[in-house]
Amino acid sequence: MDDKIIIYQKPTCSKCRTALSLLKDSGKEFESVNYYETPLSANKLRELIRKLNVSVHEVLRKDEPSAISLSDASDDEIIEAMIRNPDLIQRPIVVRGESAKLCRPPENILELLK
Repeated sequence: MDDKIIIYQKPTCSKCRTALSLLKDSGKEFESVNYYETPLSANKLRELIRKLNVSVHEVLRKDEPSAISLSDASDDEIIEAMIRNPDLIQRPIVVRGESAKLCRPPENILELLK
C-alpha cells in the first residue's frame, strides 16, 4: 500500500500553516500541494472526498460568500464550483495512502501520523 503523505493546502491559510508545521515536526516525509498553483481536477477532488469518507457538502466552506448560492446544488455542481473557486474547499486536506483527514482543527493530522 502507498503510505505517502500529501497535504493539499493554501499557503496563506493559518490552519494549513499549522498542519504543515505539525508534519515537519513529525519527521515524516510528505508532499505539499498548493492547489491554487496546481489546481485540482474534478476527478482528483472526487477522489479526495471519497478518501475523506464525507459528503461533498461537508467539504464545502459554507462561510464563503459564493457558497450561499450552492445550498441546493447537486454534488457535481458543488464540485465544479470548487474547481472554479478553490476558496470553497475546506482545508487543509491530508492524505496518507487510502485515508484522508480534513485537518480542521490541524491536530486532526496526528491521527494520520500514527
